[in-house]
Amino acid sequence: MDINKLWPELSWIQDDELREKTTITWELALERSALSAEDLQTIPFTLLCGPDLKVTFMDHKRSVVHIAKAAGEKVNEFYHGELPVNIDVLISGAILADVGKLLEYVLNEEGKAVQGTYGKYLRHPFSGVSIAEECGVPAEVCHIIATHAGEGNMVKRTTEAYLVHHADFMTFLPFKERLKV
Repeated sequence: MDINKLWPELSWIQDDELREKTTITWELALERSALSAEDLQTIPFTLLCGPDLKVTFMDHKRSVVHIAKAAGEKVNEFYHGELPVNIDVLISGAILADVGKLLEYVLNEEGKAVQGTYGKYLRHPFSGVSIAEECGVPAEVCHIIATHAGEGNMVKRTTEAYLVHHADFMTFLPFKERLKV
C-alpha cells in the first residue's frame, strides 16, 4: 500500500526525515494490523456511535489533520509568536494520533470493526506511541499521540497537542453526544 495515497497530507510535512518517520510508522502499523488500508476507508471512525455511521475512519482522521493545520496556521498568524506552532510537528502528530487504532481494532465475523483483545488492554494512545517510537518519531510528536485523547488530561500539553486534541474532539463529541430526534 502506498501510504501517500491513504495520506496525501504527508506532503505537507516539510521536514523530509519527519515525513519519512511518519510514513514508516503507518506502514508498520498496517503491516501489524488485522485491518487493511481499504478497511480504513469503510469502517466507522468510532465504535461508540453504532455501525450505521457513514463517516469513515479516514474521513475523520483526514478532517482532523486539516482542521489542526488550519488552526495552527491561524495561531501563528495572529498570536505574534506568543504561541509558536511547529506546523510539521502538528501535522505529523495529527496524522499519527490514531495510528494505534490499527492495533486496537479487529474485524468480527460479520466484517465489522470491534475492539480486539489487545485494544482492551492497551488503548490506541499507548500503542500509537509505542509503534511511533519504534520508528524513531521524535518525542514532541509522540507527545501529541499520547495526549490527544482523554489520557492526556492528566499531563501538560504542548500547543500542538492542544490543537490536535481539540480538532479531534470537536469532530467526535457532536456525534457521541447528539440527541436522537
